[in-house]
Amino acid sequence: MKLRTKLIIAFFTIILVPIFVVFMGVSMFTSFQLRTMTPGYSGEGVGDLFAGNAVQLINSMTAEVFEQIKADTRENPDYFENPDRLERINSDLDNSYSFLVVRQEERFTYIGNSISEELLAGLPAFDSSESTRGTNYFSDTSDNKNYLIKQWDYRDLGDRPCSVFVITALNQLLPQVRSIFSEMGLMLVLLLVMVGLILSMWIYRAILKPLSKLQQATREIKDGNLDFELDITEQDEIGQLCLDFEEMRQRLRDTAEEKLQYDMENKELISNISHDLKTPITAIKGYCEGIMDGVASSPERMEKYIRTIYNKANDMDRLIDELTFYSKIDTNKIPYVFTKLDICQYFTDCVEELTMELEAKNITLNFSNTVEAGVTIIADTEQLKRVINNIVSNSVKYLDKRRGILIIRLVDVGDFVQVEIEDNGRGISQKDLPNIFDRFYRADSSRNSSQGGSGIGLSIVKKIIEDHGGKIWATSKEGIGTVMHFVLRKHQEVLHE
Repeated sequence: MKLRTKLIIAFFTIILVPIFVVFMGVSMFTSFQLRTMTPGYSGEGVGDLFAGNAVQLINSMTAEVFEQIKADTRENPDYFENPDRLERINSDLDNSYSFLVVRQEERFTYIGNSISEELLAGLPAFDSSESTRGTNYFSDTSDNKNYLIKQWDYRDLGDRPCSVFVITALNQLLPQVRSIFSEMGLMLVLLLVMVGLILSMWIYRAILKPLSKLQQATREIKDGNLDFELDITEQDEIGQLCLDFEEMRQRLRDTAEEKLQYDMENKELISNISHDLKTPITAIKGYCEGIMDGVASSPERMEKYIRTIYNKANDMDRLIDELTFYSKIDTNKIPYVFTKLDICQYFTDCVEELTMELEAKNITLNFSNTVEAGVTIIADTEQLKRVINNIVSNSVKYLDKRRGILIIRLVDVGDFVQVEIEDNGRGISQKDLPNIFDRFYRADSSRNSSQGGSGIGLSIVKKIIEDHGGKIWATSKEGIGTVMHFVLRKHQEVLHE
C-alpha cells in the first residue's frame, strides 16, 4: 500500500472511525444501561434518553402501569374502591420515582406520597369527554420541585367523575440522567484516546519504524559494514525506498568483493608476469654471457645461441602483447574489425601456417572439414587468429606424449559452424574443467608455473568468441587429451524484394 493511500486512510479514519467507535460504544453502553434501568423503571423506552428525548423516557417509565390502569377502569369502573389494589399499584410506581393520586368528584380518595397543597390544587380538572388528558408539567414553588403528571378520567358505576393521576418527581430522576450522560462523556473520551493510540501505532509501524531501520542501515554502511540485511516487507513508498537502499548495499558489497578479487588477481598477475619475464631474461643473459666469454666457439653453436636468444625474445614479446590485449579486455576497448570471410578457406590457410611451426616441434597437425565450400561468417580475422593460436599454444604447452598430435575440425551444425581443436595431451581433471576460462586460473599452479604463461590466455579466447556472438567450452579426459569447442554463427544474406 502506498504511503499516500495510508495517509488518506489515516485522515478518514481519524474522522470516521471515532464516529463509528463512539456509535458502537454508545449502543453497547445504552444496552447496558437499559438492562440496568429497565427493572427499576418498569419501562420499555429507556433508550429514548440516548436519543435526546428525556420526556419520552420519563413517560415510558410509567407507561405500562398507566395503560394497565386504563384497562382495569374500563373493565371495572369501581376498580380503585379496593385499598389493597391502590397500595400495590403505588408500590410499583415507586420504583420509577412516581406515585398514584386518585380523585373522586372533588375529593381525593388516595394520595400515594406526601405532596404539597399547591400540587394538589394544581392538578387538572375532570374532562367530561372521558379521554386521557395526556402529560402535563407542573412546577411546585412551595418546595422547588418539578413534576410530570399523567391523567386518566373516567366515571364509576355511580356515574361519579373520577380522575387517576400518575405523578413523577423529576428532581429525583434528573440527577441519575445527568450521571448517565457524565459516564457517557467519559466513555467517549476514553474511546477517542484508544482510537488515537491505535492510529499512532499504525503510523509508527508504517513510517517511523522503517525509517528507524533505514537510519540504522546508513550507520552500518558508514562504519564499513556491508554484510547486514535490511529486512523490510512494506510495499509503500518507504518500503520501496528501503528496497532500493538494500539493492544499493548489495551492489556496494558486490563491488567491494569484486575490487578485492580484482586486486588479488592483479597481484597474482604481477607475480606470474615477474616469473614469466624472469625466465626468458635469465636465459637471454646466460646465452649472451656465453657468447661474450667465447663459449660459442663454432659457427653452429653461435647460431644455436642466437636462435635461442631470438626465441626467448619472441616469448617475451608474445607475453607483453598478451598483457596489452588483456588491458584492452578489462576496459572493453578491443579493436574489432569485422569482415565477411570464407571460413573453409580461412582455416585452410591457418592450418598451413601452423603445420610448419608444429612440425619443427615434432607435432602432427591434422585438419578435418565437413562444411560446404562458400559458407561465410562475420569475424575479425586478426582476433580469430589470436583465438586459434592461443588454443594451439595452450595445447602444445601441455603435450606429454613423445609424438604430439593436434586435430582441427570444422563441423556444420545448422546455423552455426563448430570448430574443434583436439590434442593428445595430459588432459584436465573434471573438477578443474569448469574454471579453465577464468582469468589467472591454473589447474595445477605448482606444475604449470614451470610451463610459463600468464594464465589469461583462455579468458581472452572466451571474451573474443563471445564478442563474435559465439560460445566456447571444453571436454577432456585425463591422460588422453582435451578438445576445445567453439561455435560461430553463419552469415546469411537478407534478400529484399
